Amino acid sequence: MAGTIRTGMAGWVFPEWRGGQFYPEGLKQKEELHWASRAVTSIEINATFYQNQKPASFENWASQTPENFVFTVKGHQQVTHIKRLKDVDQPLEFFFNSIESLGDRLGAVCWQLPGNLKFDAERIEAFLQRLPKTIRQAIEVRSKTYADPVFLDLLRAHNVALVISDTADWPYVDQTADFTYCRLQGAPGSDHYEPAGLDAWAANFKALSTGKLPSGETIAPASGTQPQRDVFAFFVSTDKPNAPVNALGIQRRLGIKPTA
Repeated sequence: MAGTIRTGMAGWVFPEWRGGQFYPEGLKQKEELHWASRAVTSIEINATFYQNQKPASFENWASQTPENFVFTVKGHQQVTHIKRLKDVDQPLEFFFNSIESLGDRLGAVCWQLPGNLKFDAERIEAFLQRLPKTIRQAIEVRSKTYADPVFLDLLRAHNVALVISDTADWPYVDQTADFTYCRLQGAPGSDHYEPAGLDAWAANFKALSTGKLPSGETIAPASGTQPQRDVFAFFVSTDKPNAPVNALGIQRRLGIKPTA
């Protein structure tokens, strides 16, 4: 048995994707989400990091997508970068009340920590305790101070996924939850993936979905038999045109067919 593998991009409104690069020539901007959600199986919403969104916006986005499609949502910078995970009860409540409007289109939330926020076990544990257990949660870190078995123990205790980034600064692939969250930014020294790199990641996603570890470095691998996992895999290349190209390439390799 294997979990469900979902692939896609971070965001959907990019001029670089228009004119036949990803979106068909002549497609109206208001129709782009409708089109993208039928080309891939998941999209990470990035706008939620920069500003609070109204429930009506989430309802509108959900209404444009087909059944079996899900979004993931990036946590607001008020929580991660401004308050730096402290005194966050109010912004967390507002955030989670808003994203409820996605309904069954909500797949997970990703919290991206700033690179200058070093690991503090007490701070991290207090934050994890405040996250609702009914929604899948993932954390992306950018400081090597988090390459600590204590950090992984905390994530596992709260079933929070450690994001796989595939970067030189964070090459680790440890699994800490009953699902996997990947934000792939390009092969080392590049901002996209060549065919061989996509082949390797397709194999990694298959392994992850069956409870195995992918190829890569680890900090403190979990002991015992691991369960099958759902996998969220997003391409967030700074070379914007390549993100959907990579996502579609992975789908072809895995035989994933989005809902029309």
